[in-house]
Amino acid sequence: MSESNLHKLSGLGQSVWIDSLSREMLESGQLAKLMEEDAVTGVTSNPTIFQKALSEGTRYDKQLKELLGGEDDLTEIFFRLAETDVSNACDLMADVWDNGAGLRGYVSIEVDPTLAYDTEATYDQAKQLHEAIDKPNLYVKIPATRPGLPAIEDMIAAGKSINVTLIFSLQRHREVMEAYLRGLERLVASGGDPRKVSSVASFFVSRVDTEADKRLDAIGSQEALTLRGKLAVANARLAYQNWQEVFAGERWQFLASKGASKQWCLWASTSTKNPDYPDTLYVDSLIGPETINTMPLETVEAFQDHGTVALTLEEGIDQARSLLRELERVGVDVDDVTETLEQEGVQKFDDSFSELLDGIRAKRGELVAA
Repeated sequence: MSESNLHKLSGLGQSVWIDSLSREMLESGQLAKLMEEDAVTGVTSNPTIFQKALSEGTRYDKQLKELLGGEDDLTEIFFRLAETDVSNACDLMADVWDNGAGLRGYVSIEVDPTLAYDTEATYDQAKQLHEAIDKPNLYVKIPATRPGLPAIEDMIAAGKSINVTLIFSLQRHREVMEAYLRGLERLVASGGDPRKVSSVASFFVSRVDTEADKRLDAIGSQEALTLRGKLAVANARLAYQNWQEVFAGERWQFLASKGASKQWCLWASTSTKNPDYPDTLYVDSLIGPETINTMPLETVEAFQDHGTVALTLEEGIDQARSLLRELERVGVDVDDVTETLEQEGVQKFDDSFSELLDGIRAKRGELVAA
């Protein structure tokens, strides 16, 4: 039997993750099948997907009834349900876990997105989630807001693995990497073991083109329109260049000598939003070693069918740098693009979480009525 596209991609050193988790995926064997047939070695949980699963099926009903007997807080109810799924997924992923390196076998659960601008509350909940699930292959997701950075550093210093999410800008990515390094340095200084902590930096891709293209369309000049659909890939490729620079030199070598692993680049939001662009654009263009691409199921299927497997992540670096200058020249403020996306990203997470709680409230009403 010939090797699939995603198995070939994995052979080039890029880990394949999916961006959704549900109890149905676990109980039906779908996640196990994805691991076998599609080289999937990681998964991130998603409140929107959870809400859909909760509203359409009955797989959560039994546990929900049990929780309703002693808990009124809808947020707490959600996390108890989600912790069960994530814990079971961690057990399933244990077979492909890389023993702490951070690239394969991990499952992510995110903190309450309403805490995105509260450093202390974010830290407290991230710690609580690690204690509740207590699996070595767990990532807790913390958004890369400015108040999130100290919580990320403190969690790493405490020896807890973190998936840093909602990164859009090169500057914020640098700040995230710095928070990771400082956390590791504090962990080592306190006598902790850095081999037990890992991290990924989830750098969002397709949304960057969505926002930049909107601004280029508004400008409307021929020069502006020729720049559409280019910023997202360029931005990610430059982030990878920065990553290579940060995780080199004496500072990093000292930490590596203690057993620390790098904070890996994870390409998130890699489904193509614009139907005029190839549906595998944000996979084809960002293939490189020691990285992760987390995809929705439809992108997994598309890449398996017609994706292009080749090392592309370090192509066109000079052009990527030139593109940033060209965008500024035609009137697109790239820093404002990424700042807007961060704010909108937090709000979208917040809105999804609110809808999720509404779904639990509705489900509770159905169960009580029944």
